[in-house]
Amino acid sequence: MHHTQSIGASALARLSVAPCLLMTSMAMAGVVDDSKASLELRNFYLNRDFRQESARQAKAAEWGQGFIARFESGFSEGPVGFGLDALGELGIKLDSSRDRRGTGLLPFDPASKEPVDAYSELGLTGKLRVSQSVVRLGTLQPWLPVALYNDTRLLPSTFQGGMLTSQDIEGLTLDAGRLTRSNLRDSSGRDEIGYGTARSDAFNFAGGSYAINPQLAISYYYGQLDEIYRQQFVGLVHNQALPGGFGLRSDIRYFDSRGDGSRRAGEIDNRNFNGMFSLSHGGHKVSAAWQSLSGTSAFPYLNGGAAYVVNLVTLNDFTRADEDSWQLRYDYDFAAQGIPGLTFMTRYVDGRNVRTANTGNGEEWERDTDLAYVVQNGSLKGLSLRWRNLSFRSGNGLTTDIDENRLILGYTLALW
Repeated sequence: MHHTQSIGASALARLSVAPCLLMTSMAMAGVVDDSKASLELRNFYLNRDFRQESARQAKAAEWGQGFIARFESGFSEGPVGFGLDALGELGIKLDSSRDRRGTGLLPFDPASKEPVDAYSELGLTGKLRVSQSVVRLGTLQPWLPVALYNDTRLLPSTFQGGMLTSQDIEGLTLDAGRLTRSNLRDSSGRDEIGYGTARSDAFNFAGGSYAINPQLAISYYYGQLDEIYRQQFVGLVHNQALPGGFGLRSDIRYFDSRGDGSRRAGEIDNRNFNGMFSLSHGGHKVSAAWQSLSGTSAFPYLNGGAAYVVNLVTLNDFTRADEDSWQLRYDYDFAAQGIPGLTFMTRYVDGRNVRTANTGNGEEWERDTDLAYVVQNGSLKGLSLRWRNLSFRSGNGLTTDIDENRLILGYTLALW
């Protein structure tokens, strides 16, 4: 009798566990079914010629191959969904030397100055979703006015921390979070978050954007790099269809940056008002931009990041203290001529009134040209080829002169 009861109890246990396993399997189905993965291949050659005879290094020239693997899971079923994302990055030296280092493609040994053969990073991000709000913890790549990751070399930079993004209210996106570490675009290490040579415990941020209508959006963000600086941003973007098939886009941005706490990076005092207006018709687009800085310091932004300003171009961002700069730009999409995938861009940026320790009237300018093609059909569909050429000149105490070429081949393979 006792034996019969044991068999019955065991069967009952199995019957009770089975529905739990089935429910768990169903709950986790969304994690796998809605997942996606990709592998991006990026081949990058950069040649930089320093035009001054007195330069310590005549040129910088490096060639590397980058691999960027991304995995993004779905969310488990239920009112609270869980998921996990992963990012793997590997950079391999194809050509470089100690006397041609410093392009930002490859890290080098501080003692020997010899570029490394390879560098890598693995980042994991746990995420939780409630309704239309998502919390992410781990490796982050924020694209916000006060915290913008850098993706202009072989591998993109990353940050470590936590971030909440909420879209529960139609038209409104809210962001808030805390960043504690940064991984630079040419590094395998995670450094303390900071600005310049100053380090901080954390960068805290909050803000959002609101689409008043399909044509008009406004935004506000606040960021605080603890004990270094605090920053406010206000932005407006407006798109307007005009008669005759023309389109006008207005993008206006304003930053107010001040010192915070013990001011580990020195006194921060900067106002940055910048904007761009673009007129498009068919394959043509003509843009004009300006940038006006005031205060006693340069415009601050996070190490490992980039400046969210309209005059951030291929090499320079024109954010020195008191600098005024303007830009003229022309884009053309050859799809209008029956050649889809082929695009052209050229621009000129001129900066004046730069104030440094050596001058109160520094000048600098940059001219960029981009020619790119993305294969549209066949076995190589999606392969991109890009040539970037630039010239940079400066004067009145700003001594860097550069001619540069970049050749970039990219291909992203969807794994599933």
